[in-house]
Amino acid sequence: MLTYCIRRRLFVTSHNVSVDICPLHVLLQVSKHSVKSSDGGPDAAGDMLQLLQRRFFIPPDPHHAESLLKGRTCVYGPLGVDLKRNLLDQWWASVVRSRPQVFGISTLYELGDKGAGEGNHKEKLGDSVDELLQRRQPWRTRLLQGALAQYVPSLELMNRKLPFGLAETGLCYQPEDANSDAIGCSSEVTEASLVWFCSPRTSSQWLDYWTRHRLQWWRKFTLGPSDFSTRDIQDEERNHGTSRGVTVLYQFPWGTETLETLWMLGDAALLRSHTGSRDKLQCRDGKRVVLPHVLSLSANMDRGVLAVLFNSLQHVQKVDSKQRLHQRTVLKLHPTLAPVKVALDMGKGSTSELRQVCEGLLHELLDVGISAWPGYMDTTQSSMDKLHTKYDEMGVLFTLMVGENTLENGLLLVRNRDTTIRETMHISEIRQFLLKYISAAEKI
Repeated sequence: MLTYCIRRRLFVTSHNVSVDICPLHVLLQVSKHSVKSSDGGPDAAGDMLQLLQRRFFIPPDPHHAESLLKGRTCVYGPLGVDLKRNLLDQWWASVVRSRPQVFGISTLYELGDKGAGEGNHKEKLGDSVDELLQRRQPWRTRLLQGALAQYVPSLELMNRKLPFGLAETGLCYQPEDANSDAIGCSSEVTEASLVWFCSPRTSSQWLDYWTRHRLQWWRKFTLGPSDFSTRDIQDEERNHGTSRGVTVLYQFPWGTETLETLWMLGDAALLRSHTGSRDKLQCRDGKRVVLPHVLSLSANMDRGVLAVLFNSLQHVQKVDSKQRLHQRTVLKLHPTLAPVKVALDMGKGSTSELRQVCEGLLHELLDVGISAWPGYMDTTQSSMDKLHTKYDEMGVLFTLMVGENTLENGLLLVRNRDTTIRETMHISEIRQFLLKYISAAEKI
């Protein structure tokens, strides 16, 4: 907490924010504003946060729950960490790995000169907070500046030919909203950024292209694609030096929030970052030599995690054999995003032998990159309904039940999260079945 407060204080002093630092009790309290669902139903945000805390996505600390709800980086639990990492991996695969003109970069959190940065690294533990504050080292608020700084070295990779892009993911520090109880504090936000350099004559077409690309990418992972939309940024909302802007939006139960922002920056931002000769900035557009225009695409991946969670949550009603109505809560996360693909449990039979089978199957799945939950290690007696409730809320794709049949003839029970259908399958077929299932989901 001390380092978090120091970061906020550094942010405030380096950005000349003339307000007081948040008191500790404000940081730890839950939001006073209730968030109701759009149809007047129960507290949708509260229900979601309870589920996320109950199923190890976030810890039961109200401060972190509030941060996530605001689209800020919070402390994630085991499942939350994997969900966020999976989302970032999918973003990177879509923007960088599948495109020969996009290169990944990495920049520092601080935006000062090299000497000041080295000084911070050499700081002794005994230095006082006042000495740290006197450095007034600015923390980055966007990843754009780092990409602009690496523009000239990157030209050689493309033989000075347009278009190309520089991509990065990392933490940025942003001030709280003006109407927030935590006014004056800076918050960490995980940003995914693509800075695209193109010829002036094609910049508008590229903005349209990337807008479609980003909207389709968000919709790919969701049950309700219509909850995602785009909106042109009006003239009065645009930042100085921008000619066009677009936002990718998600419709939360309490209203629309921005997931991603795309700006057409022209050449002004590049010229500000590289003073001096314009010749070193020029590129080839066919036979022409031009000064490139810059497009900036930045996504708030913490708010993206929240959007994916809300869009995946379903309450399904079913009637049992005795005509009793039950409501089933399930987190239908996309197969590529689900933190846990398979849960392994064991039924009746020789405990030691079944455990050995489960452990062998667990390692076989992990060896091929399929995340598995070792439910068989839990010695608490639970009914099948309770197990399914737990795994449905965790977003687990399949539950594998190892029992006496597995020992006798290699057959085990496979339950599908989305259909609840149970079928028998030979243990030797499980790995290939899961790999094909996940691979097919990635191509949709």
